Amino acid sequence: MSENEAAGAEAPAATRSDPPIYEATLWPNRSLSGGGFVAVMAFTGAMLTLPLAAVGLGAVALGLAPFLAATLAALAWAIARSNRDGRLQERLRLWADLVEVERREPGGRVRRWSANPYWVTVTVHPEGRGRPDSYLTLAGAGREIELGAFLSPEEREALAEELLGAFAQARSAGGPG
Repeated sequence: MSENEAAGAEAPAATRSDPPIYEATLWPNRSLSGGGFVAVMAFTGAMLTLPLAAVGLGAVALGLAPFLAATLAALAWAIARSNRDGRLQERLRLWADLVEVERREPGGRVRRWSANPYWVTVTVHPEGRGRPDSYLTLAGAGREIELGAFLSPEEREALAEELLGAFAQARSAGGPG
């Protein structure tokens, strides 16, 4: 999807007052809560102090301490980065005459794609050619976009089944327009 692109849209979805036939908001799984973060950091910190206790408070402990602190800092950075990346959202809305996908990235960038659902194809690609297993795409209005890249293969397949049903419903309600 390119930034702020709305190819093939009959009406911007933001101005629509009618409810969509189908709507889904997707985001990556985030299983570590704030309390969990504190627990992981406390446990890791306690485990990293064990080598210091084994060698005492001498020169060896002073030599190890910066590496242990760097390990804790790297872990905190990695968890914070994962949480930031988890703010990604993809929102799909489908009407009889319009499908719109809006992707909100962690950095604030918003990318949009839209098309007439009558001409959109939903495809689950098999693994291969550098693609992950069950790579899900929507194609229409001269573009092909990936949907739910952060989902598991099973979740992408289940989403594809839902989308196929929703697009069939939209086509029966609308027509080629």
